[in-house]
Amino acid sequence: MDHDELGAWLRLTLTPGIGNGAARRLLARFGLPQSIFQQTEAALQLCVPAAQAKALREIPQGWEALWQTTAQWLASAAPQGPARAIVSLGDLRYPQALLDTEDPPLLLYLMGPALLLEHQPFPSDRCLAVVGSRNPTAQGAENARLFARALCGAGLTIVSGLALGVDAAAHEGALEAATSAGTMAATIAVVGTGLDRVYPRKNLDLAHRIAAHGLIVSEYPLGTPPLPGNFPKRNRIISGLSQGTLVVEAALASGSLITARMAAEQGREVFAIPGSIHAPQSRGCHALIRQGAKLVESAQDVLEELKIPATTVPGLPHEGVNAPGAAASDETEDPVLAALGYDPMGLDALIARTGMDASTLQVALLELELDGRIARLPGGLFQRVGRG
Repeated sequence: MDHDELGAWLRLTLTPGIGNGAARRLLARFGLPQSIFQQTEAALQLCVPAAQAKALREIPQGWEALWQTTAQWLASAAPQGPARAIVSLGDLRYPQALLDTEDPPLLLYLMGPALLLEHQPFPSDRCLAVVGSRNPTAQGAENARLFARALCGAGLTIVSGLALGVDAAAHEGALEAATSAGTMAATIAVVGTGLDRVYPRKNLDLAHRIAAHGLIVSEYPLGTPPLPGNFPKRNRIISGLSQGTLVVEAALASGSLITARMAAEQGREVFAIPGSIHAPQSRGCHALIRQGAKLVESAQDVLEELKIPATTVPGLPHEGVNAPGAAASDETEDPVLAALGYDPMGLDALIARTGMDASTLQVALLELELDGRIARLPGGLFQRVGRG
């Protein structure tokens, strides 16, 4: 869009009282935002109440500064770095999947490879949301990474929210499977801030790598800080871009359940990975399964439900994530793993199960931990880490 068109779109998004619904009614009646601002108050009142019509005739506070800042942001992208773009509802690059939802954003701010942004950055039928706890178990984080890697290798773009925990692990897994061709976004991070900020800061390096091999997306203007209310709202974009949503681990009060609910309301598939009945992080997934979500034990389960045939898998044709315990040889070869099972367990319980003395058992646990087969949890607990 040209400079004046950008200014008109920004003015529309900043006008007090004009939400996405009112803006879409105005756009449907009058066309582009420039035309909206040329209307009389009487004409505007055919679409919106009098107070909103009056607000549309006035210049919003901070509009000119944001306009200049945004234009400068677009123009100052480094030649060798990720490209920048803003896609409006009327742009051919706007994702059709999101247009089909109840509340599509007016604008999407994008960062990613220039080749993607110049053409169609959003795969029309190849996106899967992977979401979950910000404080996952070691197994949950590993499941998120391995599922994302396998599914991205099968040709899916992994969509998540750049949060700590499961989101970050899912992005990492997709990046591991990313191709160098640049024809497909390995992963899409939908964030709750302006694109001139990264939140949480711990994921700064991850954000840079996503911008190089995927997309970072926001509906929020530049300079928007990490306001708590923005994150649940952006979840509708995560689910709306995707054919389905896979919940890896989630407590009953998790924001991931909001994403799953939105996916169901949007007519998309909902998948959930079951876990231990003793783990709080599994209760949200179990609740989703009781409500009709598809129980998932392997990446192939997701591909089959989405009707993606195995013959189309380009990068990792047979890689999946098996249910814990698929490699049964661990149980026969290692008595500590066999005693540990798949739930978190303390040292005293393991001593009772194995019959080992404490010092011998601690040495065995340390070796398993160094080998990446168990993880040490808070409270002196240990848990097996499946490596499907």
